[in-house]
Amino acid sequence: MWRVTQRRESNGSFPTPFVELDRSAWSRLAKNHPLEITADDLTRLRGLDHPLNLGEVQEVYLPLSRLLTFYCEAVEQLHGVTSDFLMERRQRTPFVIGVAGSVAVGKSTTSRILRELLSRWPSTPNVELVTTDGFLLPNAELRRRGLMHRKGFPESYDRRALLRFLAEVKGGRPEVSVPVYSHLSYDIVPGERIVVRQPDVLIVEGLNVLGAPPVRPMGGTGMAVSDYFDFSVYVDARVSHIERWYVDRFLTLRATAFANPNAYFHRYAALSDEEAVATALTIWETINGPNLVENILPTRQRATLVIVKGEDHSVQKVRLRKL
Repeated sequence: MWRVTQRRESNGSFPTPFVELDRSAWSRLAKNHPLEITADDLTRLRGLDHPLNLGEVQEVYLPLSRLLTFYCEAVEQLHGVTSDFLMERRQRTPFVIGVAGSVAVGKSTTSRILRELLSRWPSTPNVELVTTDGFLLPNAELRRRGLMHRKGFPESYDRRALLRFLAEVKGGRPEVSVPVYSHLSYDIVPGERIVVRQPDVLIVEGLNVLGAPPVRPMGGTGMAVSDYFDFSVYVDARVSHIERWYVDRFLTLRATAFANPNAYFHRYAALSDEEAVATALTIWETINGPNLVENILPTRQRATLVIVKGEDHSVQKVRLRKL
């Protein structure tokens, strides 16, 4: 029997809207849905300093990818029923998945794994991945608005452009393009765009993709990015663990990406270990930590599924929202 726990809120009075399965219970689901993943696949998918292994892909992400195909097929059937009811021509639109979580928690790796696995199932061969980094305001505009120290916070994005992109994708446009962001230059690349052409599944990965809609000055709210999602995943861990992972990643970047003379953060490449740790902690305490606590973490309850990681970065349990 599966060990399923239905958790209550901290006051013990109301049950959570999630069903919780520990790692062993969730992993049993993979036995009914085999899919081959090789060591070469793993090398290509593994993120920076992310201790991902084949066992985790097979036990955690494989069942999740299969569940997502079931949701995708069900939504497609619902679209067909609705089109028939409205006497409209049936038109398939992309199934959109949002992936949210803190810096350094592993959401980019999660997104890459899901893209790879979903593309191997017969019903979803065409999967695209877009990050919201491309919708950050250019550095020049951030400086003009005095927001360079708030990069990654909700106000640092071109939210209108992101909403327009999602609306066009959901509207079935044949081609929709998004700006390109360079982590080397730490800025939008002028004149470069990625074109999305009616995929079966679109994964949208970003820090604040599950944020609540803004309140309008005259009352009411606008559209939320998550209004366009058919399914959403939040990658979760203790804040103290994510802080340590961020510092570890900073130290790795110091010896790799920051060593490039063209890198925006090249000035950090010459830091000693002690200086690098201190710098990383300062950045975390003034930017990434506050953004997590104030803006990202409060959106966790809005997700369809929450992946909970332990101190060693491995997935410990999964929480799936009840239908």
